[in-house]
Amino acid sequence: MSDFKFPVKPLIAAIGFALCGMAGAADLPNDGAHVIKDPYYGETLFQFFQNHYFSTLTGLMVSQEFDRVSHHAEEAEVLRGGILLSYGMHREAASVFERLIDMGATPKTRDRAWFYLAKIRYQRGYLPEAEAALKRIGKDLPQELQEERGLLEANLLMAHADYAGAIKVLQPLEATSVDPTYVRYNLGIALMKTGSTDSGIAMLNQVGIAPADDEEHRSLRDRANLALGFGALSVKKNQDARNYFERIRLKGAQANKALLGMGWSSVSDKNFKQALVPWMELAQRDDNDTAELEAKLAVPYAYAELGALGQSAKLYSQAITTFTNEDAALDESIAVIQSGKLVDTLLQENPGEDMDWFWSIKTLPAMPHSSHLARVLAQHEFQEAFKNYRDLRFLSKNLEDWRDKLDVFSAMLENRRKAFAERLPQVMAQSQNVGLPALQARQVQLTQQIDSGSADGDGAAFADSKQVALSERINEAQKLIDQHPGDTEFSTAQEKVRLVRGALVWQLAQDFPDREWRAKKEIEEINAQLGKAQNLEQQLLDAQRDEPVRFDKFEQRLTAISAALNTMIPRIAALQHEQQIVVQNIAITQLSGEKELLTQYATQARFALAQLYDRGTGNTTAPKTEADHATP
Repeated sequence: MSDFKFPVKPLIAAIGFALCGMAGAADLPNDGAHVIKDPYYGETLFQFFQNHYFSTLTGLMVSQEFDRVSHHAEEAEVLRGGILLSYGMHREAASVFERLIDMGATPKTRDRAWFYLAKIRYQRGYLPEAEAALKRIGKDLPQELQEERGLLEANLLMAHADYAGAIKVLQPLEATSVDPTYVRYNLGIALMKTGSTDSGIAMLNQVGIAPADDEEHRSLRDRANLALGFGALSVKKNQDARNYFERIRLKGAQANKALLGMGWSSVSDKNFKQALVPWMELAQRDDNDTAELEAKLAVPYAYAELGALGQSAKLYSQAITTFTNEDAALDESIAVIQSGKLVDTLLQENPGEDMDWFWSIKTLPAMPHSSHLARVLAQHEFQEAFKNYRDLRFLSKNLEDWRDKLDVFSAMLENRRKAFAERLPQVMAQSQNVGLPALQARQVQLTQQIDSGSADGDGAAFADSKQVALSERINEAQKLIDQHPGDTEFSTAQEKVRLVRGALVWQLAQDFPDREWRAKKEIEEINAQLGKAQNLEQQLLDAQRDEPVRFDKFEQRLTAISAALNTMIPRIAALQHEQQIVVQNIAITQLSGEKELLTQYATQARFALAQLYDRGTGNTTAPKTEADHATP
């Protein structure tokens, strides 16, 4: 009967951001205070806020593998741990948090991590593991989480029937809590369990009369009043019990039990007419829950006690018919569940694109006797089991998609291998036609000429084409003059040749520094281009040697992944089938329990009806039935 308040915000967000000292997904600041430095981490957060948690997790792990989120290493690891934790993978999440602590996470981050780990473990039903995580919380847990920590600790103690220990934890919280409703409810239950009935009643009564602004608190208030009502009924305080039951809403989840309890409180006072009022209201409802079915026995019992034997017999007969019909309806529902239609239809009516921990069943399938399904689907155990089944379906589809992608990758690899084999000879032939060795020899020759000209200060070494042509004409003219010594005409030309040669030498000397610098710069560029050409040629040679090896490695990797998928897909399919059986068995077990209860009710009704016939015929020796001794 204990209760624990879990936050309304998505738990992944609470874990992923609260652990980092941030406000939570819904309150993430948009003032630029939290700067995203790694683009891949920004992409991770984008997927996260789109509720694509599986894509967030896989993408984040890839980014971590390639060291793409180094500026957000701790935040990224905490987010990963939070998503793992939300999927129920508490052992993996614990490893993440322990590694963060070993890496030097702050005490506040450490305590938050253990708190949320304990919380998830408790929710999943792993009580010893939850206790172990709770014990590792230090003194640095934020104040706003202290109350939840106390409630969690108290609930774990009450799970072991240590109500005295729970009281020691809850009493200090009750005095300091901003919203003490949950604390008072749990404290009241614990006090009553330890025999402090008056104190427990007083505590629950505070919850029972407290104003409630939302459905969550109204429901808790009804539960407190129901506990008070049956507690008073157990000690024969019938009027008090009726007062408590009257506080409960007629349309709430506890209404049927309250109406049943109201009737029994009147029966305890031997006021059978008064008992008929709530019981007849309850018997007319079509919820077919335990309280409503029991009312179908209680109403004729009250009539019998009032002496209306005919009316009582008629109602007992109707009850037997109702129980028989309901039993047959339960058989139909069980048959539908065993056929697998329930699971398949639930998935069709409640689609989802990702492994979303906060996905829930919102639409009931169109099946006979949907009221049975409502009771089954309301079970936490069924919800969790069905989420696991849905996640296995998602993983199966994901793996099938990857197997299809491998075929595409194999085709791409084959095309690249073929293109490489066709183009490499052409590229190598073009490379050979370039004549790189001849260019390199020519480059060496030019370098030597430039070095020699620089060393000698010879401007002629850097002459341009016009100057070279002029120098050749001067030399030819000089040869001609030398062939005609003593000729006056040639002697006059000798002076002109000398002047032209001097002008050329002077011009070459003037241009020498600039041309020497340009020549050296150009030879450097030539050297760079030849170096690139050599690198390209080497790359071609390396590609000729390495690319086939790379293709083979890709092929081997694709083969290995394909083999892994071929192993995993059948395993996932087998697990999916097993989980479907688990889901169906949970539902069938629930309905089978209801069938057993119906059998008991039908037996009681038949015995009661037989007793009425005996009384009508004057036989007073018939044994009393369970209906005659019925207790709340």
